[in-house]
Amino acid sequence: MIVVLGVSSGLMILNAVILIILLVWIFSWAFQTYRRKHYATVLSQEDFKKGMRKAQVIDLRQENDFKRGHILGARNLPYPYLRQQYGELRKDLPVYLYDEGMTLSTQAVAFLGKHGYSHLYILKDGYRAWDGKTKKSKY
Repeated sequence: MIVVLGVSSGLMILNAVILIILLVWIFSWAFQTYRRKHYATVLSQEDFKKGMRKAQVIDLRQENDFKRGHILGARNLPYPYLRQQYGELRKDLPVYLYDEGMTLSTQAVAFLGKHGYSHLYILKDGYRAWDGKTKKSKY
């Protein structure tokens, strides 16, 4: 009888931990979705391609990822550097952001939005889903 109670309470603890992890994940996902919608517009590849010639296209990935391949015309400004050098971006031009997915882009638009940037756009599904023109470093 004691062993059964031990297993039962152990399962209850495990279930509670799983429930807490699930609730944290759901809250995090909802919060990121809210931030994206509040500060930026998520663009499909087609819309991103149409508007990128009149925008500042920023690749938020690290330099080595940028060198392996990036959207043609993009400028590499990894997210940690963006937080220090955001003043180099023009507020009067749209800012098109992308990373591997949309996580860094969401953080970046929240940061830029709080610093007065209003025309912010994120590439839906990020670079990993990009099928447009790319450029790779020769070295």
